[in-house]
Amino acid sequence: MDKVVLDFITWAELSGWMITLKSEPELQLNQQWIARYKIIPAEYASFLRLVSQCMTSSEQTWFLCEADYNNSSISEFHWNEYELISLEAAANDDVWKSEITSWWDQYLPIMMSVHDGYSFYAIDLSNETGAVVHGEEPEFEEVTKVAEDFPHFLQLITSGSIAAG
Repeated sequence: MDKVVLDFITWAELSGWMITLKSEPELQLNQQWIARYKIIPAEYASFLRLVSQCMTSSEQTWFLCEADYNNSSISEFHWNEYELISLEAAANDDVWKSEITSWWDQYLPIMMSVHDGYSFYAIDLSNETGAVVHGEEPEFEEVTKVAEDFPHFLQLITSGSIAAG
């Protein structure tokens, strides 16, 4: 197992996060999701194999997990909620809708928050390192790089450099 992921899980539990570990370390994502996101960073796949739920004690910020991506979560939010909001804003503008979908094809949402407005973290799949970016309403597709990769992102959370509401 990835030490950074295990260290994060330990930190999150000690920090009052609600963590549910999976009983089996299998990862079964639906075919539609796999077709869209063919390659995900190994460290994030390790996280998904271990964790079935991970959210702050306030329940306002949470990591997306296997059930979310398979549309079988009890969450009121879809895993791609912010993409859906953007598509709704594009209304009947097919070019804009296509641009939105193309953008989200390159950014895999991994964490969502409703603390102090809608925001998210995503892995940038357009580069080899899988940098993690942050976006927020109203322009979800305007993002800022916050970490070099998923392990670095977890380290920034545990060090307090990224406040996860």
